[in-house]
Amino acid sequence: MMKNIAFAGALCLLAGTAQAADGILIVQQTTVGGGAPQTHRVQMDAKRMRAETTGSTVVVFDGIKQVMMLIDDAKKSYSEITKAEIEALSAQMSGMMAQLQQQMQSMPPEQRAQMEAMMKGRGAAMPGMAATRTQYRKVGTATVGKWTCDKYEGYQGEKKVSEICTVDPKVFGITEADLAVSKEMAAFFKQIMPAGAAEMFSVGSTELGFSGVPVRTVTTGAQPTTTEVTEVSRQSFPDSAFQAPAGYQKADFMGGRGRGRGRGQD
Repeated sequence: MMKNIAFAGALCLLAGTAQAADGILIVQQTTVGGGAPQTHRVQMDAKRMRAETTGSTVVVFDGIKQVMMLIDDAKKSYSEITKAEIEALSAQMSGMMAQLQQQMQSMPPEQRAQMEAMMKGRGAAMPGMAATRTQYRKVGTATVGKWTCDKYEGYQGEKKVSEICTVDPKVFGITEADLAVSKEMAAFFKQIMPAGAAEMFSVGSTELGFSGVPVRTVTTGAQPTTTEVTEVSRQSFPDSAFQAPAGYQKADFMGGRGRGRGRGQD
């Protein structure tokens, strides 16, 4: 689920050239380690977005209703979570983290450091802990597909953790207003996974330390990951692209089967 959400935010940073169509299709390829590339598609209009990878859960966000939906084609089911439920879950998680921090006070320093590192690795900062920010340094230019982009290297302390290559949004015929729905989704998701939200939405800003829209992102580590944009175009999408397929059963967002009999029968 996390990977799909992260791809959703990353892909919908981009748009095609201005045409009559009111939607945007973005195609992106991601390679993890030495594995085969995976293709991801995002369909986005002014207030809705859909991100999908073949064989994986589909993520749909409705900015008007402030609802995120996961569609599982293998199980023919879907689940939803609202803004109110996200806020309640965030408050619950904050309470649990505060209790954990209190318990950690009695741990030996080494064990406590290991626990904090584990939580940080899962994107869950302990109360009072500042999230580690990536500092970007511009190092020149590069070419990704048909785009010449500004290259940045990302560091945490003295350790290089990522590379990005960005272009001016005008290259795609877009403005900040065109990215509003992805900003909304990032804010929606940030309440339960701050680190994940940071990864899924990275349009340049003074605060982030780089400018432009990434067309290539590389993360280092045990399994280096490279993500590149391969296609952007304007299209129109039917409402059904942002809805659960007819007949799919509604399940609980956190797992388990809901009591609904399917879309339109709840």
